[in-house]
Amino acid sequence: MDLEKIRLDFPALAKKWNGKQLIYFDNACMTLKPGQVMDAMDRYYSDYPVCGGRSLHRMAKQVDEKVTESREKIQKFLGAARPEEIIFTRNTTEGLNLVANCLEFKKGDIVLTTDREHNSNLIPWQIQSHRKGIRHVIVYSDQDNTFDLAGFEEIFNKNNNVRLVSMVHTANLDGYTIPAKEIVKIAHDHSALVMLDGAQSAPHRPVDLKALDVDFFALSIHKMLGPTGMGVLYGKQHLLEKMAPFMVGGDTVSDTTFEAAKFLPTPEKFEAGLQNYAGIIGSGAAVDYLTKIGLSNIEKHEERLNRIITERIKDIPGLTIIGPQDPGQRGGIISFTVELPKGGDAHDIAIVLDETANIAVRSGAFCVHSWFNYRKCQPAVRASLYLYNTEDEAETFIDTLRKTINLFNP
Repeated sequence: MDLEKIRLDFPALAKKWNGKQLIYFDNACMTLKPGQVMDAMDRYYSDYPVCGGRSLHRMAKQVDEKVTESREKIQKFLGAARPEEIIFTRNTTEGLNLVANCLEFKKGDIVLTTDREHNSNLIPWQIQSHRKGIRHVIVYSDQDNTFDLAGFEEIFNKNNNVRLVSMVHTANLDGYTIPAKEIVKIAHDHSALVMLDGAQSAPHRPVDLKALDVDFFALSIHKMLGPTGMGVLYGKQHLLEKMAPFMVGGDTVSDTTFEAAKFLPTPEKFEAGLQNYAGIIGSGAAVDYLTKIGLSNIEKHEERLNRIITERIKDIPGLTIIGPQDPGQRGGIISFTVELPKGGDAHDIAIVLDETANIAVRSGAFCVHSWFNYRKCQPAVRASLYLYNTEDEAETFIDTLRKTINLFNP
């Protein structure tokens, strides 16, 4: 990876704030956008800014061609069997909610999640437990903060009505990736379906959906160099065909009467209304960019930077790293709490990092409030890395963090 060349593709990295360049360590929330993605979207708005899927004029046909092209790129990027299994959504949240609302459940069905789920994969199951009477069961982590595979399998041995395993593939809390292939096998051996929240895995490491044999997979394009308001839900075609649509209206049907409607096949029946055509086209450009760089290269790069940071901060008095202590198990995420006896909290640390050195990090509970509340844990700081971050930035972060903590512990 030629970092100097890569960084030139990202206009935001060239901008200076208070005379200093940005150090962007908030990639788990949203990544920066390369010029190639913005150019692709600009071409839509300047050259053929019209509806797709409806009209027959040449500009509309060009939109249709570009949408199809992007769908096929994402299919290949994820290793899906066919483009019809790729549904465009607004984000991971919409994809997870689509399955929660469209998959058939009956009273007493069990849905399994982990104890480190984003609210997007927690609240839908709480709601469905009230609406449909499903049982939401949590698989708690092992003592070393890794996945309890034995405990997971024991749940199946004691229950024959697990309908769905819906779990975060890579946690935005701590960067830990669950053993998805083993989880899928156990679930399928007991006739349960599996959905993965891939918001933090698809942008950072190779994902092969056919090899995983997962049934559903949701992701957010804005976390993988693409535009905001764009996500993807993958589903095995035979499952999608059985599911009733979540939202209905224009472009989901081929014909209607006053009494009934004839729905289109997947993916159209799940993509109601006028779509974010510029976003879809930008998504294809983002996938092109990541494919050129190589997901394996990105994964190795992030782990190397994580090791540098972890080794230098792990012994800071009062600092506790969240999740497995081996940075190799945390990808590009370093989340930590800090005891500040003289006052101050994670939000104060994040503000000082930003104001003194233009270091952008996240502070708080990262939409995983349930994990923090269960452990009675204070808010944390999260530094999350990506392909354009450098070793020099890691060193600046380490030095500035130490100085910041000392400000609160004179």
